Amino acid sequence: MIEKVNPSHPDKVADRIAGAIVDLAYAAEENPKIAVEVLIGHGFCHAIVETDAKLSIRDIMDAISRIAGDVQPDIVIVPQDAHLSENQADGVRCGDNGIFKGMPLTAEQKELSQIAHKVYEKYPADGKYILDGIRLIICQSNADSEELKNTYPGAEVNPLGDWTGGTDVDTGATNRKLGSDMADSVTGGGLHGKDLSKADVSVNIYAFLKAQKTGKPVQLVCAIGDDEVDGIPYADIVEQAREYIDSIGGFEKFAEWGLF
Repeated sequence: MIEKVNPSHPDKVADRIAGAIVDLAYAAEENPKIAVEVLIGHGFCHAIVETDAKLSIRDIMDAISRIAGDVQPDIVIVPQDAHLSENQADGVRCGDNGIFKGMPLTAEQKELSQIAHKVYEKYPADGKYILDGIRLIICQSNADSEELKNTYPGAEVNPLGDWTGGTDVDTGATNRKLGSDMADSVTGGGLHGKDLSKADVSVNIYAFLKAQKTGKPVQLVCAIGDDEVDGIPYADIVEQAREYIDSIGGFEKFAEWGLF
């Protein structure tokens, strides 16, 4: 069984805002250090940004408005911890402790991802989708439920009726939809709102991509300051993750659907 939420789900809106702020940091510097937490809902958006990058409050406000619409922003920018910054002074090293797992996607997981993308193309509003064997559940806001039932015969569509959804009626927070982002590759850390030195980003991407390539599970562990992970330089893992992020259009785009 697997669940996916779409980019307009409140938690994904929070992830996308966090990703957009990380994109701003990478536009300002080649290798910024940044960690972002976002809480959004009911007309308010709170963002705490830990970074050494020179960011504009105006640019962050513009990103929030572009993604979330008319909300009241509350933005706090603080310096990153000095000890964490010093960890990277002599080169790219693992930015935190962590355990990581890459798992090949199943046919069921791939199928639901395709369904979620197709429904969202038709109805770009808050939605959540579940596939468990032959049982398909589609909860899609601002949609024609009968049309969805005709498109997906046998699916349970909006079981409690039509709904509106979004951050006007619900709250969202960064990294609350890890199963939707990573399927069976979920371990401890979230993917979003962090720079590439953070193992939660780079090692998770590396492990996931390696599992898809080999068709075998990948299990990794690292400690803050490690120079190597999985027998290769940590800097190489960061570059592989950078290439992946660049290939899909940046951290905000990455936050829309996660790894699949």
